[in-house]
Amino acid sequence: MTSEGLHPIPSRDPVTGDDLYVSELTCDKSGVTIRGKFEVPKYAKLDAEQAKFLETFLRCRGMLSSVERELGISYPTVRSRLDALLEALGLTPVRDDGARNKLAEKKKKILDQLEKGEITAEKAKALLKGGASK
Repeated sequence: MTSEGLHPIPSRDPVTGDDLYVSELTCDKSGVTIRGKFEVPKYAKLDAEQAKFLETFLRCRGMLSSVERELGISYPTVRSRLDALLEALGLTPVRDDGARNKLAEKKKKILDQLEKGEITAEKAKALLKGGASK
């Protein structure tokens, strides 16, 4: 069966706002019906704009500059929409976690040194910009 005549799976109860689940799957050709409690896939929970962005992102093979051209939006907007999509799917960017923590620790150490008078404001500024260490 094609997707003609089928509606997207709603993920929320329109009355209470609670999560829905799929309770029946049917194959017209074989006549088989399966009943149970099936989770709505997280990708089915995306709104139309997020789904279009994901489709474009995949067609562009993850190249943000291609997504930018395809959708006619700026690079920062592409990044923002990608971050929002990751959040909607409950995903964390792989590369950000460790690098962000290390950078935050480095900044804290520099600011602590400045506060204690161990380094000058100019030295702290240079260190924060990635200059030579103490």
